[in-house]
Amino acid sequence: MILPIVAIGDPVLKKQAVDITKDYPKLDILLENMHETMYNAYGVGLAAPQIGLAIRLFLVDTAPFAEDDDLTNDEQEQLKNFKRVFINARILEEEGEEWGFCEGCLSIPDVREDVFRKPIITVEYYDENFKKHTEKFDGLIARVIQHEYDHIEGVLFTDKLSTLKKRLIKGKLGNISKGKIDVDYRMRFPSAKKKR
Repeated sequence: MILPIVAIGDPVLKKQAVDITKDYPKLDILLENMHETMYNAYGVGLAAPQIGLAIRLFLVDTAPFAEDDDLTNDEQEQLKNFKRVFINARILEEEGEEWGFCEGCLSIPDVREDVFRKPIITVEYYDENFKKHTEKFDGLIARVIQHEYDHIEGVLFTDKLSTLKKRLIKGKLGNISKGKIDVDYRMRFPSAKKKR
């Protein structure tokens, strides 16, 4: 089932998410729905807060990046085959010199800005079978993981922009939170919530 993606301005996107256990209700169905939602919106990652759940869960599929002709065959192959579920993830280490890349976010449609991140990360996480892993990632894969990891920490990529950049896009962000935007996937806007 395709779920609505929560737009910027919703408090769930600013919450620090909580760990889950392997007994989390209907986790397999949630993961299936999250994958379907991500693919429907042409995303390369999706975090649980983006569908309104403040839990430490996100998924990544970097296959769309593999179509970049500037990459080597090895890089294309690596990106094409990288599909993971991250549960209760913790970034243990970030290494190297920060590099910029133009990022976007399904919760902030039509806004893309350069964000600087370290190129190499070490992550401890559980997969969908609750098997524990500690792995090192680099390049675009590391960047997508860092972006989704930020979501479970209550951080959006726009939080990492300079004060001037934030000021320049403030109006656009306000319009997104009010639903004044055309998107070709299901979204939930904070101002459209029913008053209780």
